[in-house]
Amino acid sequence: MKFDIDYLEKIANLLETSNLAEIELHDGGQSIAMKKSSEEAVAVPQKAAVKTAIGETSQDEEAQKTETNTRKSIVSPMVGTFYKSMSPEAQPFVEVGQTVAAGQVVCIIEAMKLMNEIEAEVSGRVIEICVEDGQPVEFGQVLMYLE
Repeated sequence: MKFDIDYLEKIANLLETSNLAEIELHDGGQSIAMKKSSEEAVAVPQKAAVKTAIGETSQDEEAQKTETNTRKSIVSPMVGTFYKSMSPEAQPFVEVGQTVAAGQVVCIIEAMKLMNEIEAEVSGRVIEICVEDGQPVEFGQVLMYLE
């Protein structure tokens, strides 16, 4: 199934007229999440928001660049529960002050009983972990900052 504009409008209307706060749809390689805001439902294609093409920057990245040139964020690509280690007894994947490489696992987001490893897209030193272990996270929420 292809997410065309008519289909998305129907889903947005369903979200608006129901008691639901958000809807996530997955079909093969396509994913979309809609979340009810105070004014209207917002559709966000997940793949486009998570990774941008080389040479392009997202609005979040532009805002981040104006804030500081050296600070990079790692954001949650999904709604779920944040875990800093593989198990409660295990060492955390990363800690503040630790240097990470691009592609290195930095945390896990549990969504629908699936453990999703979240990798750093860039190298850097962890300067802040913004989420507590076991805390629910939203799509696009900053998990940690690198420098």
